[in-house]
Amino acid sequence: MSQEKANINLTNWDIVGINPNDKNWTSGDIFCFWANNIQSLIGFSLIASLYLVYDLNIIIVLTACIIAGFLVAIFSHLIGQPSQKYGLPFPVILRSAFGINGARYIAMLRGLVGLCMFGVQTFFISKSIGYLIRIFIFNVDDTILEEEIFLTFLMGMDLIDWISFIFALILQFYLFKQGQNFIKYILNFSAWFVYTGLAVFIIILAGENSKEIISAFKLSITIENFISKENFLALISITGTLFAFFSIVILNIGDFSRYVKNSSENLKGNFSIIINLLIFSFASVFIVLGADIVMAKQLLEVEQLLTNPTDIIGKIDNSYLTVIAIMFILIASGSSNLIANYIPAQNILLNFFPKSFNKSSAGLLIIILGLFFGGLWLPILSQSGALSIIDTFGSFFGPIAGIIIADYYLIKNKEYISKDIFSDLKSGTYFYSNGWHIKGLYSMIIGFIFAASTIWNADLRFLQSFAWLIGALVSYVTYYLLASD
Repeated sequence: MSQEKANINLTNWDIVGINPNDKNWTSGDIFCFWANNIQSLIGFSLIASLYLVYDLNIIIVLTACIIAGFLVAIFSHLIGQPSQKYGLPFPVILRSAFGINGARYIAMLRGLVGLCMFGVQTFFISKSIGYLIRIFIFNVDDTILEEEIFLTFLMGMDLIDWISFIFALILQFYLFKQGQNFIKYILNFSAWFVYTGLAVFIIILAGENSKEIISAFKLSITIENFISKENFLALISITGTLFAFFSIVILNIGDFSRYVKNSSENLKGNFSIIINLLIFSFASVFIVLGADIVMAKQLLEVEQLLTNPTDIIGKIDNSYLTVIAIMFILIASGSSNLIANYIPAQNILLNFFPKSFNKSSAGLLIIILGLFFGGLWLPILSQSGALSIIDTFGSFFGPIAGIIIADYYLIKNKEYISKDIFSDLKSGTYFYSNGWHIKGLYSMIIGFIFAASTIWNADLRFLQSFAWLIGALVSYVTYYLLASD
């Protein structure tokens, strides 16, 4: 078999190395990438809750944000650097550590999570679209929604829900298949659009309430007994929680760092996650406190401090504000779905079927499976512990990351053989044993056992936030010891 023919079977033009002239992402683009990762309903609620709900020291939470951001930046740079240097996506990088065949199946562990969560997150995105449709219909004729056609449910969704869900799938398919430059524009627009919206909302809240909000913020700050066992344990716990929030994206960061101009831009961009965490922390705390003060002035009864943006908007009960807020939620949720689910799944499918798929066909399969998983969310998946299964799959991600780092920096000395990474010749560097690197597979399984034990073993669940780090460390050491022989 000639080298040319050998390369045909593993090559797809959408996953080959990026031409250096086409690497046009800067640290500013990676800043927007990380902004999109935190600008979500879950991110807002998590940050606001840590600061305001759990009776934690705000200085401790702030410190934990900085430490977690530092850890995320370090691991993201280590994992993303080989992709930045060679212009290769995450699943192709895996060929070095797991073999040309092993990489297809190991990457699919991440792909299955992306495919499932794309559908589920699209379901939640479609709920916002459904709200907008209902608001429009109600304003046209407030009796139409009482018609029988709108009161018939299939799999927990009515006609408007299904229309919204299918529309959300088709819209994402059209937008996300456009290519790297358009993806960059989506992420940049979304990041600054949401930050602008947060700024406007803060200005509105602060108009007549700035003194009360600042006073409430000061009351929640205490430096007494800052250095104590309780605060130290809280610091560790919050750091783990925040790191776990970003951990799913760290593994496939190479899908985006492959477009970055150089290593320096990549490093600066990854460390900008700390800036994003600080900005978002201030915004979420200010908005939650401000909204609580406004609701108190309006004599609205609230049993507890509201940290979910949809709950806040719903309680204020302003149609114009509701529509604007839903638009921000839609854009933020869509961009995070792109980063965490669509692009990883697309590249993994292209790597698994390099000769059969292109971006459009891979995207179409993602949409079809998204329809399946999203449609089953209400009647089956949300009731059957599906998220526990996803968490178990996630226990592979830390070990895979640890192996990537050990393989590139220690075993391969930061050098890949480009011609062999797309070769299925038996003499190829990454063919190993029939296309599988047994040492990589064994190291991953050992790390998975340690990581998954924090989920399966009730006595170890206090370590669950650190499952990714535990698995990464164990597999890193194991792989180095085995592969350095």
